[in-house]
Amino acid sequence: MLQQTRAIVVIPYFLRWMELFPDVKALYKAPIEQVIKAWEGLGYYSRARNLHLAAKQIVEQFDGEIPDQREDLRSIRGFGPYTVGALLSFAFHKRAVAIDGNVQRVISRYFLVEENIGRSSTRKKIEIHAESLLDLQKPWVSAEALIELGATICTPKPRCEICPLNSGCQAFFQEKAESLPVKNVDKGIESLFRIVFVLEYNGFVLVGKGDVGKVMAGLYEFPYVNSQMQGERQILQEAKKFIDGDVVMIHKLTEQVHSFTRYRAYLSPYWIRVRKNTLLQGFEWVPFSSLSKLPFSSGHRKIATEIEKIRMDAIKVEPVYTSDL
Repeated sequence: MLQQTRAIVVIPYFLRWMELFPDVKALYKAPIEQVIKAWEGLGYYSRARNLHLAAKQIVEQFDGEIPDQREDLRSIRGFGPYTVGALLSFAFHKRAVAIDGNVQRVISRYFLVEENIGRSSTRKKIEIHAESLLDLQKPWVSAEALIELGATICTPKPRCEICPLNSGCQAFFQEKAESLPVKNVDKGIESLFRIVFVLEYNGFVLVGKGDVGKVMAGLYEFPYVNSQMQGERQILQEAKKFIDGDVVMIHKLTEQVHSFTRYRAYLSPYWIRVRKNTLLQGFEWVPFSSLSKLPFSSGHRKIATEIEKIRMDAIKVEPVYTSDL
């Protein structure tokens, strides 16, 4: 959970997760839908899917016990260098270090590593340097200290004057701390504009689930089209791609923003009543009462939450446009 997510965000998720899945075997037995739902809101859902697959592998290959050898750990699905290093260090107190962004920053500056950290050769060099700083008796304490140092003092804008390692830091003496580490050029964020359709038929709503291998695999979303259109007639015409029959626009919902990987999606949702429950491939009709139980991508979860609130508050929403298309 701490990969690509701040600790302050992770804490409540971790506590709920441990209530649901107190050990590897509990996670192994849980359906993937429950696992994804528990992860909802953390993003990068491949982490949750890999955790579920890892639990299966640990139960079936290691009798439900997490192995304590590097090669065994590396064989487990989703266990990369960071996870393996963290387990060896913090769980088994072995001489290893978890290399996260904080540690990369500390080591790049302390040893003046000016190569791009996106290269595997540079990451290996950083790992070797980091392990050289570990205490001989309690290496896990040093490993945690490096992470904390990067999180609190050796930050992107470093506070070198109070750093306990400044006397040996090469970047500090050469006044290069703020320029390190050297990273790949950021490709930037690409904006997406989507019209989202909450299509209702007699208390049921149309949703689809992301295909395996896609970014939103296992997550539910409402039907949508990539467009910035605003006219109600145009919007209803686009909605007809997903249903067969007349439609009535009920309500324009609050616009939402959904960020994932290198995209930022701007969602314009519309709640639309339909007069025929057409069944389309890749979609299913579910009762409104089930929305809170399904794992949604973050932007579509916000839309589902607003719908639930409107229904709970019994707000009467008058149709603003009737289509005879």
